[in-house]
Amino acid sequence: MSNEIKRYMDDPMVEIPGGEIELRDDRIKSKWKAEIRPFLLARYPVTRGQYDAITNKSPYSYDGDLKPVVNISWNDAIAFCNLLSEKAGLKACYSINNEGNIICDWESDGYRLPSEAEWQYACKAGTTGYRYGEINKIAWYNENSGGKIHEVGRKEPNAWGLYDMLGNVWEWCFDLYDEQVYGSYRIFRGGSWAEEARGCGASCRRRSHPTFGIDDLGFRLARSI
Repeated sequence: MSNEIKRYMDDPMVEIPGGEIELRDDRIKSKWKAEIRPFLLARYPVTRGQYDAITNKSPYSYDGDLKPVVNISWNDAIAFCNLLSEKAGLKACYSINNEGNIICDWESDGYRLPSEAEWQYACKAGTTGYRYGEINKIAWYNENSGGKIHEVGRKEPNAWGLYDMLGNVWEWCFDLYDEQVYGSYRIFRGGSWAEEARGCGASCRRRSHPTFGIDDLGFRLARSI
């Protein structure tokens, strides 16, 4: 096991307790509730240093290990999860079915993306508002970021010890957005360094094609327990 893999295994993820969360889609004026089983979530988004160490690929102009990795598509994030699981001796979560679709084995112990319900539940950390704190204290967004990405963990965490859940970079979730309308488009959450304040909230939902990558979109790792 490489030193980088060992650091992943030794750095404890946050255990998120089970519960329930209400989600909504303002586009179609719909609300629904989701049950959340206990799971693990990384304290920070995946960093450039971590991504490069595991994949030996650098999809960015290099300017520091501790900034979130960006220009990562949903497909890239899925591949990273399986690669890290393999290197760590865990059971991969993702596989391709006969129709060519990526499916998730939620019982696997490997690394995966959070579902959007898990992401929102963890972001709120027991709070009831749009944000878990005052925006300038918890998030890098267009009014305080200076037009650039920042190192992870420089703002205040939420009540469960998760950093950068809002602002800095958007984070891919596993879910399809609306397969009937948008086909294979996947969800990302959380806002970014380039986003207006109103887009940096626990219930804000965005979507794009699974091959899409941009300079303010990354991802965070989860695991089932």
